[in-house]
Amino acid sequence: METRKRALGRGLEQLFNTDNLDLDSFEKSIYETATREEVIEIDLNELRPNPYQPRKVFNEESLQELTESIKEHGVFQPIIVKKSIKGYEIIAGERRVRASKMAGLTSIPAIVRNLDDNMMMEIALLENLQRENLSAIEEAAAYKNMIEKLNLTQEELSVKVGKSRSYVTNMLGLLRLPKEVQDMVNSNQLTMGHARVLSKLDSEQKMIELAHEIVENKVSVRKLEYQTGEEAKKHKTEKKTTDKRTEFKYAEELLREKLDTKVHIKENKIEISFTNMADLNRILDMIHVKD
Repeated sequence: METRKRALGRGLEQLFNTDNLDLDSFEKSIYETATREEVIEIDLNELRPNPYQPRKVFNEESLQELTESIKEHGVFQPIIVKKSIKGYEIIAGERRVRASKMAGLTSIPAIVRNLDDNMMMEIALLENLQRENLSAIEEAAAYKNMIEKLNLTQEELSVKVGKSRSYVTNMLGLLRLPKEVQDMVNSNQLTMGHARVLSKLDSEQKMIELAHEIVENKVSVRKLEYQTGEEAKKHKTEKKTTDKRTEFKYAEELLREKLDTKVHIKENKIEISFTNMADLNRILDMIHVKD
């Protein structure tokens, strides 16, 4: 434990033991405790991205602004890296690295710290969430990755990233969208509002059709909500006329609200849907089922 504390720097152990990790506090703790000798110049060619970096696309305009600043003033704040088998992995500061390369620099000031994989994952997500917004799909994929790799419930994740549980649930729902529609969200053809409404549809084909209709006809989120809401009512009415067993509907609604997932009751059986093992564990926790 003492070795780990020295590798992390004073105060970082306590930061990572809190439910909600703040990136500013993390970096401030490193910069305030690092000695002058610990700030070293590292060849840019020796740096590799954080393997848990959720961002796939970097804003070119924002990068260019940072590049111009670095050309004029240099890199004010050292990046934070971890020694790897070959070179270094970037813990925090990938935008600074990219901009430094664009500015024609060959090296960058850095502080070396030894973080484990879980910490690397948290920092990669938080740097993007707290500094420059990820696309909705990148954010959703990062949440899913943290839930699975860190074995978190949605409730625990929501606390860790400082979001409401319903927000996290809605974001994870975006991963139900077909790849074609996800690409349209990443390229800003569809807004987060459009994506959220589409993700609640049952048919992938309908999601794709409506996504193209939104782009072609510039359909607003409100109009889309009305359109899909009317279709849902129509479907519900049609189903009601053919389904005679409606006496359990109230129980289904209560369970859906409680468990935040699809629930069906038929032939005296309760069917509870889940998306993956982490989601199953979340449901088991909510109904107090333990090993």
